[in-house]
Amino acid sequence: MARFLVTGGAGYVGSHVVLALVERGDEVVIIDDLRQGHRAAVPEGVELVVADLADRARLAEVFAGWKFDGVLHFAALSLVGESMRDPLRYITENLSNTLGLADAAIRAGCLRFVLSSTAALFGFPERLPIDEAARLGPVSAYGESKLMAERGLEWAEQVHGLRSASLRYFNAAGADPKGRLGEDHNPETHLIPLAINAALGLGPELTVFGTDYDTPDGTCIRDYVHVTDLADAHLRVLDVLNEGRSVRYNVGNGSGYSVREVIDTVQRVTGRPVPHRTGPRRPGDPAVLVASNTRLREETGWTPRYAALEDIVRTAHAWRAAHPNGFRGNASQVAA
Repeated sequence: MARFLVTGGAGYVGSHVVLALVERGDEVVIIDDLRQGHRAAVPEGVELVVADLADRARLAEVFAGWKFDGVLHFAALSLVGESMRDPLRYITENLSNTLGLADAAIRAGCLRFVLSSTAALFGFPERLPIDEAARLGPVSAYGESKLMAERGLEWAEQVHGLRSASLRYFNAAGADPKGRLGEDHNPETHLIPLAINAALGLGPELTVFGTDYDTPDGTCIRDYVHVTDLADAHLRVLDVLNEGRSVRYNVGNGSGYSVREVIDTVQRVTGRPVPHRTGPRRPGDPAVLVASNTRLREETGWTPRYAALEDIVRTAHAWRAAHPNGFRGNASQVAA
């Protein structure tokens, strides 16, 4: 049995990864300040330390209290639009907390580190699908903060031997197929939960930002990866780090769906219309973002089990329909 420290482990992707680790028999300690995380998303038997990563003394206490076999880092500011309104906060907080965490891990002799990174590193891609050799050119402060964090980890490997895996997510979506966990952000900014909320009457009508893109139906195309498949990728890269090398992987389905296709699928799964209106394009939105997952598949054996958009939407809808208030009012912990 191994023991892992998971930052942001009470949040959306982090909680699904924690659940996967617990299910395979690992021990987990979570650090989460609960700004976006939920105490009710923490599985039974998992230690939750409520703390801010900027509190270096508290972080040192955690590393002194447990010996970890690896760190998985999800805690970060992650709203692209907000990052463009407050870029210095995003770059300062995301970079400082990542490197402070890496430094604490190195000092404790914990030399495996998995970073929750982002496809926002690629900006406007020059070719599709986007592979790991694509040019890096963030067009948001959020993307820049993650790129700087990745570069910091490269120096930590060169000087201190810290082996890291940076997983560049495209669009995490869906929910635990057994209904134990789901997506609950405030504010919610992701298309699939926004469309589901609109259909269920739990949120405002959906805004479709731009219908004149160079795509078959005029709306943006994005690559959606099921959060359970994303969790599986994290477990697999931990094994790669055991081989003594750092890696960078793009994590997506390898195919994309348009905004209209998402709306149609949500309507089909829920049996209800999705109230929506058309709005102007958002600055910085590429027409198409689709990942190449070839390297991840070939080097880890990973393959998405929930690749169909309908499967992704069905799990997200099932959780939301069962939890109309999200985790709020739910004090019980998740049973693994």
